[in-house]
Amino acid sequence: MMVKTILVAFFVSLTPMLFSFLVPGSKQKILKTIIVDAGHGIMENGQYNGAKGSYSYEDVIALAISKELVTQLHEALPDVKIVETRPTDYITPLHRRAEIANENHGDLFISIHCNAMPPIQHSERIGTKMVTSYVGKGKKKRKVTRRVPQYRYWTTPNPRKGTETYIWGAHKNEDKEVAVRENAPMLQEENYKENYGDIDPNSPEFIALALLKTKQFFKRSATLAGFVEDEFAKAGRTSIGQQQRQIGIWVLQATAMPSVLVETGFITNRRDRFYYKPRGRGLSEQ
Repeated sequence: MMVKTILVAFFVSLTPMLFSFLVPGSKQKILKTIIVDAGHGIMENGQYNGAKGSYSYEDVIALAISKELVTQLHEALPDVKIVETRPTDYITPLHRRAEIANENHGDLFISIHCNAMPPIQHSERIGTKMVTSYVGKGKKKRKVTRRVPQYRYWTTPNPRKGTETYIWGAHKNEDKEVAVRENAPMLQEENYKENYGDIDPNSPEFIALALLKTKQFFKRSATLAGFVEDEFAKAGRTSIGQQQRQIGIWVLQATAMPSVLVETGFITNRRDRFYYKPRGRGLSEQ
């Protein structure tokens, strides 16, 4: 099972959603443009921007999945315009992704990502060791010998696995720390003020305004997220389910259309990696 396997389940989940984009009492579809967003990307200095797995990078996998999705959408929906926010290996700034979606009057925004978790740290006391040291100064200086515990340290892979599909959920205060961390790259951009204006994306005021702006798209975003996770489960994947969060703000909030962010699995989990076939830069699954 490779990248294409993921997209079979993912694309099938879009089909029911297409029927919800109908004018009431009419058979005319109003879904004209779909925006496909490959998460992260290689930076100008050649470094990867996304998560790192044992044999793969999120940047590479997200682009491969997005390309496969674009191909399937073109084949199944030849009359629908498909726009890529990151068509190459290299990163597209967060503000530009939202601009591309809005400039093309997208009706649906799909962002592709991979999850990752750090390895679990373990320690075990294996005995003690005699350690000699000196205390005091001058004539009061003396030698002290004491037993010091000795430990063995090691790590094991994190067992977290499964798919998740996120929508904007501005009311979830417990995500505040994660939001601050995930928005940090945006705040560090050289032209931050020029690109985003005089705002603090982590402020309560901005989050409240974001909720008002995205409320009209919440139901459709939630519906699509539910369809995606249902299809992953039907395909035999472990589905963590539909989630809401304040992170990924410029692809979930700044896009004026129903928007979802799909975490296609954990590249740090061996079972989830089985579904990926990384390509490019000499990477291969083992």
